[in-house]
Amino acid sequence: MRDHFIPDAVLLIEDGKIVDFGEARKLAIPEGAEIIDAEGAYVGPGFVDIHTHSDGTVFFQDDPVRASQHHLKHGTTTLLPALYFSMDTAGYLEAIAILKDAMKKKECANIGGFYMEGPYLNPKFGCDKENNPWKGPVDAAKHLPIIEAAGDLAKVWGLAPERENILDFVLDAKKVNPSVVFSVAHSEAEPEQVEALMPYGLKIGTHHLNATGTLQKYPECRTPCVDETVYFNHDIYAELICDSRGIHVDPYLLRLTRKIKGDDHVILISDAYACDGPIPEGYDDVDDINFDHTGEIAGSKMTLDISCRNMIKHTGASLVDVFKFASYNPARAVGFTDRGEIAKGKRADLVFVEHTMKVKRVLLAGETV
Repeated sequence: MRDHFIPDAVLLIEDGKIVDFGEARKLAIPEGAEIIDAEGAYVGPGFVDIHTHSDGTVFFQDDPVRASQHHLKHGTTTLLPALYFSMDTAGYLEAIAILKDAMKKKECANIGGFYMEGPYLNPKFGCDKENNPWKGPVDAAKHLPIIEAAGDLAKVWGLAPERENILDFVLDAKKVNPSVVFSVAHSEAEPEQVEALMPYGLKIGTHHLNATGTLQKYPECRTPCVDETVYFNHDIYAELICDSRGIHVDPYLLRLTRKIKGDDHVILISDAYACDGPIPEGYDDVDDINFDHTGEIAGSKMTLDISCRNMIKHTGASLVDVFKFASYNPARAVGFTDRGEIAKGKRADLVFVEHTMKVKRVLLAGETV
């Protein structure tokens, strides 16, 4: 059920999975069943945030329980902590080890793997770019330990296709996890450079319309770059950071992205980061994004319920639409086929929301959190 409402509905859960659902007048409640009254709330699939670094204040690797619980309480039943290129090899290895241990804890049951935002991105882009330790050539001695440590928990590797010898890294990553997804990230690649990696599993545009370059081959002539390539190739999902002021992505461009990509290839992400830099002049009332020490935008302070609310405001999307953007689409993009929708046999990850997307209750594998 990813494209319509069922009013006055009943949803049956057993052993953490959805066993049936439908209109109350057609679906009998089994005798002796525990009843949870939605009290007029809308019930949708739990959010799947494939790209988030923190709870807006602390990074996942610094306090995974706090960060995981913060997102869970806001309806995110699956998430991928994003590990950023500012870490060197030792930093990546330490963060991966911490998160692996955290995944064994009940409080971090919503961690589903990692989003590796790096290491090989374009050093021109991104917050804290002055501290990028990966500006040199692709080096297996540096990246193989990270690939091996992450294993099949690395669901996404973000990369800049224009980096020299990037295919060597792609092939190394696929040897360890053949089903891994690649994302074009922090890049000024030309279309053919992006498209050359699509046969290897590149199918996401990391925070579309952010941290990408516009090529100028000729004076006063706009030429195609990453954003246009994501638009042109239907099979590439476009991640969107949807803040309240439309700073990361202008509302007009949000609407354009929906029109071009279609609602099946739009993904809402929080890209929540931990940074406490100075707020630039003119942004004093901005409370849902972060800035680094130079005043550069540094991700958000959001959770996906807020992203959904902003998407409704900026684009006129319906509740059904934003559940697709924040649940079904991201789940499918990274291979989570057992969640992200209300369907028989799927995991009973559910969020109860008001019409404004205010979260009232969250179920993780059928259990209230």
